[in-house]
Amino acid sequence: MKEVWKHGFVKADGIRMHYVTQGEGKLLLLLHGFPDFWYVWRFQIPELANHFRVVAPDLRGYNETDKPEGADKYRLNLLAGDILGLIHALGEKRAIVIGHDWGGAVAWSLAAFNPEATERLVILNAPHPNAYTTKTKNSLRQLQKSWYVFFFQTVDIPEEALSRNDYFFLKNMLRLSFVKKDSLTDADLKIYAEAWSKPGALTAAINYYRANMNPAILFSERTIAFPKIKSPTLVIWGEQDAALSKDLIADTDEFVDAPYSIKYLPNCGHWVQLEEPEIVNKYILEFLKNSS
Repeated sequence: MKEVWKHGFVKADGIRMHYVTQGEGKLLLLLHGFPDFWYVWRFQIPELANHFRVVAPDLRGYNETDKPEGADKYRLNLLAGDILGLIHALGEKRAIVIGHDWGGAVAWSLAAFNPEATERLVILNAPHPNAYTTKTKNSLRQLQKSWYVFFFQTVDIPEEALSRNDYFFLKNMLRLSFVKKDSLTDADLKIYAEAWSKPGALTAAINYYRANMNPAILFSERTIAFPKIKSPTLVIWGEQDAALSKDLIADTDEFVDAPYSIKYLPNCGHWVQLEEPEIVNKYILEFLKNSS
């Protein structure tokens, strides 16, 4: 794919963040998840840039963004603080925020605790953090789906296993997660491996789970009191997600005190933006037009 976007760096919340940008107008942020980086939005950036100033950062620890040492440096409040800092560093006070997977968790947190900075919220296959912790510990099915979360709590072993044989396990995990297998090419996986191989990147990515999903947190009787979302919110959900049960997204409207809607994609897995980019782009643009 020929690059039509520009690369940049900015200091945000004390770390140096890399991002890709294209377009002009209102600021629209695209937040990736595990084990992605900005590249997962390659089909959204050019389309959304026809209407907005699109910025797709590498989140803390990923690809070319700084990688602080220690799992405690990857707590959700710090990740959300990075995005608030990014908005301000880009010269804006608020943004439209779109997040997938961990990027979705960060987006939920940012919108809850910084409503003034979140103009509109779009979530792709990422349950509200409280819904995830509450429903996972009470669901054998979701606990089974979340096996990797517990594997990631071990020291060094996940990094060794995932990086062995040129990231064979990680590449295979991605391939098997797709319903539409041709959505991810060998060329794409080569680009992914280059990002994973940057010093500290794999440990940083796994630290998201160590910091926020260890058993002490998952099975605690206490949960973080998230304020209700005040921004109009759209959820897009691929129903054949191998890691996240559809049950996790039920009753999400309870967390939102604003217009809320959900779009289900029955023949998609976790990476809806790659498996059905045209439909996802259409839903996003319709939502942003109708909620403005």
